[in-house]
Amino acid sequence: MSAPVLSILVPFHGDDPSALMDALAAQMDGTCELVLFDDCSPDKAPLKALQSRAEALGAAIRVVSSKSNLGRSGARNALCRAARGDWLLYLDADMEVPEGFLARWLDLIRANTFDAAYGGYTLPAEEARLHPVHAALARAGDVISAEERARRGASAFAGSNLVVRASLMTAVPFDENYTGWGWEDVDWAVRASKAARLAHVDNPAGHGGLQSVDRLIAKYAEGGANYARFLARHPEQATLPGARLARLIAQLRLAFAITAITPAMARSSALPVRLRVLALKAYKAACAARALGSDRSEATWLGEVRP
Repeated sequence: MSAPVLSILVPFHGDDPSALMDALAAQMDGTCELVLFDDCSPDKAPLKALQSRAEALGAAIRVVSSKSNLGRSGARNALCRAARGDWLLYLDADMEVPEGFLARWLDLIRANTFDAAYGGYTLPAEEARLHPVHAALARAGDVISAEERARRGASAFAGSNLVVRASLMTAVPFDENYTGWGWEDVDWAVRASKAARLAHVDNPAGHGGLQSVDRLIAKYAEGGANYARFLARHPEQATLPGARLARLIAQLRLAFAITAITPAMARSSALPVRLRVLALKAYKAACAARALGSDRSEATWLGEVRP
């Protein structure tokens, strides 16, 4: 059997990617393979059902699993090693793909104008209705056109709906020192942009998995250390709006006060969604400021705000 052009790679942990698998199988031809990676989900029953479903579909689909949880970066690197294609397409397990999605990616790959590209997101209407705050956050940053994303460059990349040459991903893997939630994908894109051609294109996938304000608060608290790592590694990214806000909060020594006050504002359904979003953005920046301020090695980035 000849090697596929495109390996579609889907990591999951506790999610059910069966709907995505069915949708992709309906669009796949002999140029594609699909590899689903169970990153040590606690419940093994869905994995067995997924394996049976993959066999029944009869397409070039493999389901592999890990005996230990590798995390976001580790799972994506493991998928790269398992892939047989010259190109990789990373998708999240809760994504929805529109008609013609794979054909458009294959056409873009054949045009040979990039080494990695990000296709963007759309928001499923029902998800947006159930989680209006997360939806508003996404519309401000993730759900924008390729032209708008291109102005932001590598910092507007994400780790899903990402197409990349397998050779580039092998040479520039995801950094597994990023643990928990966030920033491993943007870190990868910034590093890859120094070695290859990156592009933003309009071939969006529907991104489900919008979350409650409580879950976002927990993720931002967890991701503060990753953001600090990202900014320390890439000081040129300190001009990003979120980074500037984190620096200001650190300089004014307001991180603890902001992380104490803003969660209640973000949770309050009595406030307009716009204010709740601003509260979450301030909380996220304050979490980064706290992480930056916890390490003397970050003093230069913070402008030597500590005595």
